[in-house]
Amino acid sequence: MPNALVNSSWWRWLALSVAVFVLDQITKHMVAADFQLGESKVVLSWFNLVRAHNSGAAFSFLADAGGWQRGFFIVTTTLISGILIWMMRGNAGNRWLLIAFALVIGGAFGNLYDRIAYGYVIDFVQWYIPNSSLPPWPAFNVADSAICAGAVMLVLDTLRKPKGAEKS
Repeated sequence: MPNALVNSSWWRWLALSVAVFVLDQITKHMVAADFQLGESKVVLSWFNLVRAHNSGAAFSFLADAGGWQRGFFIVTTTLISGILIWMMRGNAGNRWLLIAFALVIGGAFGNLYDRIAYGYVIDFVQWYIPNSSLPPWPAFNVADSAICAGAVMLVLDTLRKPKGAEKS
């Protein structure tokens, strides 16, 4: 494939980001329409759908920080997403990295939209160990799942490259 074509096609991977964003927003709107805050429905013996609002970051980090964290997370998410989009340009021939970046960007924008629109992120997936005294895993959403999958792909990409290897 000619180099100019490869370098100009990186932006097409943003369609995956848009798909993640749309799926995330559709599922959040369905939960918001059908559940009251805190309401939970058992789906399987180890899985609930629950409506939760998270004004913090992962695992409700900084959720009780008094409100300053909203602006901080909006700015941070915007900056990091911009950096990832810029990094996509430099890795136009690396499909694995483009998918990883696209997943993280789509998930980041899904949660960013919630923060701007509502001041919190809507979470609804909750796993737990049945008949256990352990608390359930903190609720999460499609955006969080995409961010985690993309981050795992980035770590695996780093681990699979020999030290000093050329970038693909």
